[in-house]
Amino acid sequence: MLTFAARRLLGLLLTLVAVSLVVFVVLEVLPGDVAEIILGTEAREDTLAALRRQLGLDRPAPTRYLAWIGGLVTGDLGLSHTYGVPVAGLIAERLAVTAPLALIAFILSGAIAVPLGMFAASRRGGPGDWGVMAFSQAGLAIPNFWFAILLILVFAVWLGWLPAGGFPGWGEGIGPALRALLLPALALALTEAAILSRITRSATLECLGEDYVRTARAKGLDRRAVLRRHVLRNALIPVTTIMGLQFAFLLAGTVIVEQAFTLPGLGRLVVQAIFQRDLIVVKNAVMLLAFMVVLVNLVVDLAYTAIDPRPKAAP
Repeated sequence: MLTFAARRLLGLLLTLVAVSLVVFVVLEVLPGDVAEIILGTEAREDTLAALRRQLGLDRPAPTRYLAWIGGLVTGDLGLSHTYGVPVAGLIAERLAVTAPLALIAFILSGAIAVPLGMFAASRRGGPGDWGVMAFSQAGLAIPNFWFAILLILVFAVWLGWLPAGGFPGWGEGIGPALRALLLPALALALTEAAILSRITRSATLECLGEDYVRTARAKGLDRRAVLRRHVLRNALIPVTTIMGLQFAFLLAGTVIVEQAFTLPGLGRLVVQAIFQRDLIVVKNAVMLLAFMVVLVNLVVDLAYTAIDPRPKAAP
């Protein structure tokens, strides 16, 4: 178990190093003047030179890269050019919205998809199976920003049950904050649940054809007991992999959904920083998103050991 975890942790570190190199090269090394991008092409040369010194662009690229990595390790991410505040505090403030949003969407996706997939597999070819497949096709065909618009129309405009957008802040209480995040999380979750329900259905059907399932049925166990005791754990092995990968899509999907619901999250911060040419914010926010994605993948790999003992012996 320790060897397995150490190898996965080493892979995580190597992935982060590769991502940091790509981000640094794209934003600071490829042809183009960062100072000119920030100030515009009509800026005076002495102004551009002063900004280059302020940003450290007059130093060699390897020195700038090592200084940036050192700041990431120590938590010193520099100052935002647009807001004039530490980037670390700015990202932490926005992450307090994005992380709960992605987590709620992740939980909703699994809570919707796993029961639906197992229900469809247990009634293969019946009306229930066709209904779940129709939901899956609709979820795959409709992008999450359309779901966002539909949810706003139904639950905010017509019914008035939930707010149409904005975020009151956690200081106003957990209840109002969660109410503001529920519709965005559901808009994110529906598309991923459509995919995951198909994966769950296929995995469950494969398990239902195994010998141990036939033996359990021969012993007199009913369908629910067989699904709960013998099928669920084995079917969750491929499902867990997809759920881990989906978390990355949920983080990326927050960029669009946060814009639709005017949420002050990390995705919206990245979009604003790109338009405002605040490249230091873009650079550090992208690294944080990459870290969150690879960390989730590490957790998924380690979760295999709790679901199936075979990964422990993997070379």
